[in-house]
Amino acid sequence: MAASTSSNQLVSKHEFADVMENTVSGQKSLHANVHFNAEDVICSFDAELTLDHPTYATVQIDDHTHIILKPEFLLYVNHSCSPNVFFNTDSMQLIALTEIQSGDEIVFFYPSVEWDMERPFNCFCGSSNCLKQIKGAAYLPHTVIQQYHLTDFIRQKINNQK
Repeated sequence: MAASTSSNQLVSKHEFADVMENTVSGQKSLHANVHFNAEDVICSFDAELTLDHPTYATVQIDDHTHIILKPEFLLYVNHSCSPNVFFNTDSMQLIALTEIQSGDEIVFFYPSVEWDMERPFNCFCGSSNCLKQIKGAAYLPHTVIQQYHLTDFIRQKINNQK
């Protein structure tokens, strides 16, 4: 039998997605195990914990509310400048933005829910529209940020800047 060339191994299985771990980098990611169409509700989510400050693992609800997601495996939805999902913090639902095939990584655009990120980073998502540096919606030009699906909170923050 040929050796596997995949560097991902299964960590945990869930109803609609699997948590995978890259055996080289140790980074975990969430991958669909079923097909989704654009605009499908993938799942509902809630707050496991509510904080008054951002952390690398929170989703921003408003200026002073940041939540740790429940179910916990949603923590492994990584960033991409070409997202296929959106965290709707009004309905508390994860929504497919594009068609997602079984096996596809589930990714979202961090600035769609984060105004000023606690832990900015250099992006290597590989997307043709990669922004290279991700710091939060506050740092993106209007012409860039308007191309993305944003939470109502982020949209209000942008409108207040005008």
